[in-house]
Amino acid sequence: MKFTPVKVVHVYYVPKGKKIAVGRLALKAPQIFFEYDSNFLKMDIHLSPFKLPLKSGLIPSTDSTFDGLFGVFNDSLPDGWGRLLLDRALTKHHLNPRSLSPLDRLCFVGSQGMGALTYEPETANSNTVLNNSLDKIAKEISEFQKNNNDHYVEDLLQLGGSSSGARPKVLINIKNKHWLIKFPSSFDPRDVSAIEYAYYLMAKDSGLDLPNAKIFPSRKKNGFFGCQRFDLTDLERIHMHTISGLLHADHRIPTIDYEMMLKAAMHITHNIQNCRALYRQSVFNVISHNRDDHAKNFSFLMDETGKWKVSPAYDLTFSSGPGGEHCSTVMGEGQNPGKKHLLELAKTSNIKKSEALQIIDEVKSSVIKWPQLAKKTGVSKSSSKLIDSTIKRIIKENF
Repeated sequence: MKFTPVKVVHVYYVPKGKKIAVGRLALKAPQIFFEYDSNFLKMDIHLSPFKLPLKSGLIPSTDSTFDGLFGVFNDSLPDGWGRLLLDRALTKHHLNPRSLSPLDRLCFVGSQGMGALTYEPETANSNTVLNNSLDKIAKEISEFQKNNNDHYVEDLLQLGGSSSGARPKVLINIKNKHWLIKFPSSFDPRDVSAIEYAYYLMAKDSGLDLPNAKIFPSRKKNGFFGCQRFDLTDLERIHMHTISGLLHADHRIPTIDYEMMLKAAMHITHNIQNCRALYRQSVFNVISHNRDDHAKNFSFLMDETGKWKVSPAYDLTFSSGPGGEHCSTVMGEGQNPGKKHLLELAKTSNIKKSEALQIIDEVKSSVIKWPQLAKKTGVSKSSSKLIDSTIKRIIKENF
């Protein structure tokens, strides 16, 4: 693995195979600066309307949330699993991960990140992965986690190093379709994939907008949950911006409320339907006990004309959150949000009470189908019982 620290990184927007210069990032320690390309300014496309407005000249980053990096570019960087892989790969080659600046890390992402932004100079990957067997990938992940075995680290980095989140995952093309496939971590229950797929079916029944998803079979009893990427098709790459990057909200600590999300959605999309979509997702997260609802688990997509919309929902599963609370509060309530908080949220977001009540009833009617969906997807009896009792308690106490 070759690595040379950089001081300047060129940023490109690649929506449909057309490489458009956005500008350049420069590091003058301890501060990061950005300057838009003059031709990009003329296009009047706002890649990050809140924190990186279109204007000429050097723009200094005055926010330390992402080590001084602008949020729109931080969205390209891996965290959790992806960051672990990169740090281990660097260590394997006798390089200190702490010596990397955010600009250095963007060069490792290069053209392999989520969304439509790419970065140069791109650090060359040291390996080409020839094996696409999911069972073998799962075995390599297990070896890597359980035995501290770095033999496979560069294979795994090549497959999934640009994806976010704590669970092991890979970005892979199967039969000309682009998938993100998750694998159990050493801390997950054995039926974690079945649980997430049951939640996917439950969310779909609740009326949420979702990407295509399925369980990929394994030689073992439990398969692997995968969803189709909505930021990438055979024809185009789609610019993606998380709430975390958009608002400079650190996803690692509870810093955001659903009210902020819905207001941001209205501001960036100018469409109440997008607010309703996010509201429905908030209702689902509350009733289904999905408390890992941090700021990186909500995103917006921008088309090549600069028009924004809320992305399909993702990372929906049973989770307890930090200290048993939601990562994102509902009108200030994180421990035990309920109907009154959701109705207050609707009111502040210009969603009619009748519409809010209808959404709550629709989601509740779908979530109570959990036992049937759990059985259908192969969730263990113990997991199914635990989740069912939790959902029933939430509905009884708060709805």
